[in-house]
Amino acid sequence: MELAGYLASIFVGVVLGLLGGGGSILSIPILVYLFNIEPVLASAYSLFIVGITSFVGAIPKYRQQLVNLRTGILFGIPSIASIFTTRKWIVPAIPDIIWDADGFVLTKRVLILGIFAILMVLASVSMIRGKREINSDQQNFRSLLVVIEGLLIGFLTGLVGAGGGFLIIPALVFLTGLKFKTAVGTSLFIIAINSLSGFMGDIFSSTIDWTFLLSITALAVTGIFIGNIYADKISSTVLRKAFGWLTLVMSVWILVKETLL
Repeated sequence: MELAGYLASIFVGVVLGLLGGGGSILSIPILVYLFNIEPVLASAYSLFIVGITSFVGAIPKYRQQLVNLRTGILFGIPSIASIFTTRKWIVPAIPDIIWDADGFVLTKRVLILGIFAILMVLASVSMIRGKREINSDQQNFRSLLVVIEGLLIGFLTGLVGAGGGFLIIPALVFLTGLKFKTAVGTSLFIIAINSLSGFMGDIFSSTIDWTFLLSITALAVTGIFIGNIYADKISSTVLRKAFGWLTLVMSVWILVKETLL
């Protein structure tokens, strides 16, 4: 299983390079189910892996002028504060057994992975269905809404340990009017600062296996170079729908795995 996990880690980077998000959709299941790492630590590892990989992937996107720094900063600053607060104080405060009554037990693991999967379902529907792109005269940044969205996604990202690309990209496309490929590049920038900020909330409270973590991260970084090469050769519509279907399939699998199996 571990060999499969190492090979799958490359695909984490490929997905990030192609889609500007979705790395955590793969990294968390890989860490939990292939490496048998408990979900809270896996979420911390995922933040580091996705953060470093996204940072590397954002560099060529920036050179291609596919990163909107204004939107990234406006979105990222409230997200950073929200993520760090969530990882540092809220997640550690959640008990291992949240509810135990009448034969039903709600654990911290099921809560975190369940919320993660439900968010994935909601995000996947918006990307699969798609929406009419905003006309140029409608493309205002709606600063207050973007800040609120950043705070909310920061909280959810901190809670489940996801980079948040599967939430950030729909928000950038449908709230700010960015073209999909610009949203991809901007998402990588936001994910990098969000994820690494979130990881800082865990670095002193978790026992980090740096050899393992850096190995997985190196494989993911290799994958993002592969993803970046092919991203320019595939249409935005195809990428958006592929992103949506990948998210939906993984979310259903996690829900079935955690509640029925």
